Amino acid sequence: MAGPSSRKRRRRVSKKWAPLLFLAPFALLFIAFLIAPMLYALNLAVYKTTVVAGTKFVGADNFVRALGDPKFWQGVIILMKFAVIQIPGMVAIALLIALILDSGTVYAKSFFRVSLFLPYAVPAVIATLIWGYLYGPAFGPFTQLANAIGLPAPNFLGASTILPSIANIANWEYTGYQMIIYYAALQAIPSDLEEAASMDGANSFVYALRVKLPLIAPMVVVTIIFSIIGSLQLFSEPYLLRNLAPLSITNSYTPNYYAYTLAFANQQYNYSAAMSFLLGGVTAVISYAFMLIVNRGGRA
Repeated sequence: MAGPSSRKRRRRVSKKWAPLLFLAPFALLFIAFLIAPMLYALNLAVYKTTVVAGTKFVGADNFVRALGDPKFWQGVIILMKFAVIQIPGMVAIALLIALILDSGTVYAKSFFRVSLFLPYAVPAVIATLIWGYLYGPAFGPFTQLANAIGLPAPNFLGASTILPSIANIANWEYTGYQMIIYYAALQAIPSDLEEAASMDGANSFVYALRVKLPLIAPMVVVTIIFSIIGSLQLFSEPYLLRNLAPLSITNSYTPNYYAYTLAFANQQYNYSAAMSFLLGGVTAVISYAFMLIVNRGGRA
């Protein structure tokens, strides 16, 4: 029969291993679907396959080639322009809606929250197809309306308008998601602060500007970083809109699209893997640079 000391020892052991057991399912999936594919891609990136020489080890040659590829950097510049167009508008609209819903002056808040969040539940492919139909230069409703009233049809898929059009799709998809995050952060602010601010003579606008926004600023920064990462991974929208705008979107329009074309159209799997790793490095550098700027601005 086990004594008290052995039972205590078993309890200590069970407490030690319990967190690891709970983390095990996530760890297994993380290794299987992220770490293992990354290692496989890295293995591809350090080799080169040709018809004559077969597969041979080339070290960093594919990475050096990708660094000097002008199409890759043109795609990165396009993505940076896309982020500048898309992220500020999305964050501003999501913050405004969250502040309005949190103010308590809106009826049927649950209905509006669900309605605004609903586009996020629509897959990106479906959302792009919907907006592709709306943007359609020959059959879209905007074109039909313009023709009906005798106005020139709007060109949403031209070389100068395609990027704002894609940004509009992304905003439609993700503004509600950002709004839910900001609304949850606003709901966590103690109500005592509002009472103290009202006693000091602050109205609702001043309270939102001077108290609410500074308190949820860290959450806003986190969502902006996630948005930067997502913007640099843009693929579905250009890929699906290319048939409607072949002159505006090339098969190297974004780095992800370029890597996809290299791998599945040109069978350059090794070079495509190296370019994917390079894009990951660029994403990490830009995200880290944004964090440094925000931290320095906060200290200042």
